[in-house]
Amino acid sequence: MNPENELPADEPSNLNDENVETSEAAAQAEQDAMADAARELQAEAEEAELEAQNADQESTGQDGPELEAEVAELKDKVLRTMAELENTRRIAAREKADASKYAAANFARDIVRVADNLGMAMMMVTDEARKEDKNLDNLCVGIDMTMKELLSIFESHGIKPVPAEGKPFDHNVHEAVQQVENAEVPHNTVMQVLRGGFTIQDRLLRPAQVIVSTGGVKSTESAAKTSETSAEGGQQAYEPGETEPGQQVDQET
Repeated sequence: MNPENELPADEPSNLNDENVETSEAAAQAEQDAMADAARELQAEAEEAELEAQNADQESTGQDGPELEAEVAELKDKVLRTMAELENTRRIAAREKADASKYAAANFARDIVRVADNLGMAMMMVTDEARKEDKNLDNLCVGIDMTMKELLSIFESHGIKPVPAEGKPFDHNVHEAVQQVENAEVPHNTVMQVLRGGFTIQDRLLRPAQVIVSTGGVKSTESAAKTSETSAEGGQQAYEPGETEPGQQVDQET
């Protein structure tokens, strides 16, 4: 699991409008501070440019090295200030986009637990029990419809489940909690999902807890290749027609 791409786990968030408004107010205050800093930098750039223009006018007719150095210094200050202003604008735009993109990360991390509980409820009911009890079957149908609707709402907000079962194990999005030897399943393949994982936009919200196979096609193929290599080496070492050990020495003697 790659910790660089995973969102940091925070304390459970309160699902009320006051906390949402507080977060928006904090984000707005930060944006206002960045805007004020940008305006100050722009004012400094304009002031430096005005000083450079005045220095150019004063130096007309006076070719002194000191004046030329002062003008060059003021021009360099203007260029540096403008570059810093542009960087500040880019940082502010990026932080604003991230705040809008991942504002619901804490809420999403809490609400996906509802999907876990619905999935566990469906796993606890067997097909035989549903066939015997019509009311239980109707209840399971309602839970399944609720689960599908919840996942649809997740997807509309950029929250998607992590593909896991039957997929090759990926430490970036999967968390292996157990390894099982199974010759019928390819090596390093997810056999079972214990808890589903989710992503929000392009970041990992929660890794999927899975059971991984440690034996299968890869191990069988490796053993077959090893036996073939050993057989070929044995045939080359004792191939008929070649001089046996010690025979060449007897001939020379």
